[in-house]
Amino acid sequence: MTMRSAKSPQYYLGVDAGGSKTHALIANEIGEVVGFGQAGPGNWEGVGLDGLTQSLTESIGKALAESRITIKDVSSCGMGLAGFDWPSQRSMILDAITPLGLDCPVDIVNDSTLGIFAGAADGWGVSVVSGTGCNCRGWSRDLKREGRVVGGGSYWSGEYAGGYDIAARAMRAVTFEWNKRGPATALSPAFISRLGAKDLADLVEGVYVGRYDFNPGLIMLVFDVATHGDEEALDVIRWAGNELGQLACGVIRQLNFENEHFDVVLIGSLFEGHPLMKETMGETIHKVAAGARLIRLSAPPVIGGVVFAMQLTGLNTKPLRENLLTSMALRNREV
Repeated sequence: MTMRSAKSPQYYLGVDAGGSKTHALIANEIGEVVGFGQAGPGNWEGVGLDGLTQSLTESIGKALAESRITIKDVSSCGMGLAGFDWPSQRSMILDAITPLGLDCPVDIVNDSTLGIFAGAADGWGVSVVSGTGCNCRGWSRDLKREGRVVGGGSYWSGEYAGGYDIAARAMRAVTFEWNKRGPATALSPAFISRLGAKDLADLVEGVYVGRYDFNPGLIMLVFDVATHGDEEALDVIRWAGNELGQLACGVIRQLNFENEHFDVVLIGSLFEGHPLMKETMGETIHKVAAGARLIRLSAPPVIGGVVFAMQLTGLNTKPLRENLLTSMALRNREV
C-alpha cells in the first residue's frame, strides 16, 4: 500500500479539449489518478467560447465529483485546447476559463502539445500529429520555449500529410494513370470500386465535378493498397512520411535540438496505417537530429495535462508520469 504524505494532499488538474470531446483528469501529488470527467467538444472554433466554458465546466465537475474535492482544492491546472493556435487568442480563451473559479496557477497550450507531456519520457521534445489534419509542436528542455508550425495551413503553408492530403496525393497518382503522366496503379481500381465509378475516366471526371468526393475510408484504402505492394501507393506513404518528418525538422531547428537526445511523439490514427510512413519519417528526421527517438503515443493525452499542471509548480514530473500511466491503466481496467 502506498503511504500518503502527512501534509495536505495536492491535486493537479489536466484538461484535453478537442473537436469531438473534452477530458478532465485529476491526480494527487504522487501521481495517483483520483477523478475523471468527460464532456462534449471543446474547440472554441466549433462551439464558441461559451461552448468551451460549458464543456470545461461539465468535464471538470465530473472529475471533481469522482475525486470528492472542490475546485478550491486544485493546486494547479494545465490545459491543452484545440483552437488555441496563436498568442493573440490567449486572453480571450483565458477569459472563457475564468468562470470555472480556479484559484491556482493555470496555463494553456495547444492540444497537440499534450502529447509531448504525456508521451515523452523527459516531459519535453516534439510531437507530430497525423489524423484528419496534421500538426507539429515542440517544447524545450527548460520548458520555456515552444517550437511550432502553422498547424492546419495545409497547401498554403506547405504542411501536408493529414488524411485528406494522403487521399489527394493518391488521387493524383490515379489521375496520372488516366492522363498517361504516370504508370498504372492498383489505386485506380480500388478508388473506382470504393466510390462506385464506372471506369477510370468517370472517376476522374466525377471527382472534378463533385460527383465523387474524398471520405475517410479512402485514406485507409491507400494504406491497404500499399500493403499489397503497389509502388505508387508506397510512394504516397513515403511522401507522407517525409512531409511529416520535415515538419518535425523545422521545429527541431527552432529549438536547437539537432545534437540532443529526445522523443518525437507520434499522435493520430494514421500512424497505424503503414509502417513505411514512420520509417520514412524517421529517416528524414535523423538527417537533422540523429538522437531523436520516434515513439507512438499510447497514453491518453489528458495525462499530459496533469503533467503540465505539475510542471507549473516545479515538480520533477519524470517519476510522476510513470505513476500516472500506471494508475490510469489500472483505473481503465477496473472501469
